[in-house]
Amino acid sequence: MSAYWINTFTALRDHERLERYAAIAGPAMIAAGGRFLARGNPAFVFEDATPLRTTLIEFPCVEAARSAYESPRYREALAVLGDAATREIRIIDGI
Repeated sequence: MSAYWINTFTALRDHERLERYAAIAGPAMIAAGGRFLARGNPAFVFEDATPLRTTLIEFPCVEAARSAYESPRYREALAVLGDAATREIRIIDGI
């Protein structure tokens, strides 16, 4: 069953580091079997949601998404991002 990684930024303090993070994180997600379905700033936000960058990535299963998060390549991206942003990441099963 497919799984979806939803990454929502709640605060962004350094745009340059975000760009460097994305340059590493994107290929790491693809290498782990992810497929980007949407990414960027939301067109609309409702109910006190943040208007910052959101990413939706499809994976073959929950375990593949979790493995992507724990992979050395993604850990490298996280080291670049550091405290430049605050995010919420959720991995959910598809239906």
